[in-house]
Amino acid sequence: MSRPRSSRLVVALGLVALSVAGGMVAAERSASAMATAADRFLESLTPEQRAEAAFEFQSDERLTWHFIPTEMFPRNGLTIKAMTDAQRARAHDLLSAGLSQRGYLTATTIMDLEAVLRAIESGGRMDRDPETYFFSIFGTPSPDGAWGWRVEGHHLSLHFTIVDGSAVASSPYFFGSNPAQVRTGPKAGLRVLGDREDAARALVMALEGSQRTAAMIDDVAPDDILTGAELAVDPLSPVGVKAAALNPSQRELLMRVIDAYTSVMADDIATERMASIREAGLDDIGFVWAGSTDRGEPHYYRVQGPTFLIEYDNTQGGGNHVHSVWRDFAGDFGRDLLREHRQASAH
Repeated sequence: MSRPRSSRLVVALGLVALSVAGGMVAAERSASAMATAADRFLESLTPEQRAEAAFEFQSDERLTWHFIPTEMFPRNGLTIKAMTDAQRARAHDLLSAGLSQRGYLTATTIMDLEAVLRAIESGGRMDRDPETYFFSIFGTPSPDGAWGWRVEGHHLSLHFTIVDGSAVASSPYFFGSNPAQVRTGPKAGLRVLGDREDAARALVMALEGSQRTAAMIDDVAPDDILTGAELAVDPLSPVGVKAAALNPSQRELLMRVIDAYTSVMADDIATERMASIREAGLDDIGFVWAGSTDRGEPHYYRVQGPTFLIEYDNTQGGGNHVHSVWRDFAGDFGRDLLREHRQASAH
């Protein structure tokens, strides 16, 4: 005999409550891990190093970001090169606290690609150095109030804002790869961001008829992500083919594209990010492709929902140089969390 509807509703609401509570506990664990790692990192620094790495939370520096080489965009913070081995270990502990194992490996491999670029360019004008990545702490790591941290350098920009020890914002975040596929040397065949390309290509190739017409916006891909390093972004147009127009297998392919971006974050951050995406409505997520669908040819795509934007561009270097970014329309640099915090504090 089936349960009465009211009984099933109570059970369902109980499961939702457990899920929400579990997410909050997970967020608290993640935020606590970041605070502990950041404290240990700061404690390991000399006064001179700390002056380079630590900033006021309200400083303009917290909103300063880019993904181009440091020669083209001077950065502040403490470089890996300027750290002792023990300090480097603590810096990497902090990096690990914000990312999943997959994300940590992706980030450190992007850093290591600088050595590959150095060999490819052999005497070029840029100082390709895997140790020229900057760590910065904003405010005082604690379970109260707001603080944040950043890791940034060529093709890597990670921003975390933690509010009241339980809420974590992790955008914007940028991962790039040059080369997109290493073609020579001991790392030949390496495609550090290959999952992002493969998942999106599988989706565009699965589209048919009017779906494909809506998604394919141009035969030529733009030469970079359209939003660049803007401090705040608005939804882009056209939206392309929406998830509501996809069949179940195509929707699964779309979710794989999104997962390629969310899964690099710590598990609780990724879970909460996906929950907010679902709450905003999966049907309204759109997918756009521009350029060739042939592997190795220049191409661009984006995935855009009511609250977020993913952009991916692989056009430079003859289609062997990736720029990819995640933006939150209201949540970049923790703007939504900070607004809620101020409103709560006012009351």
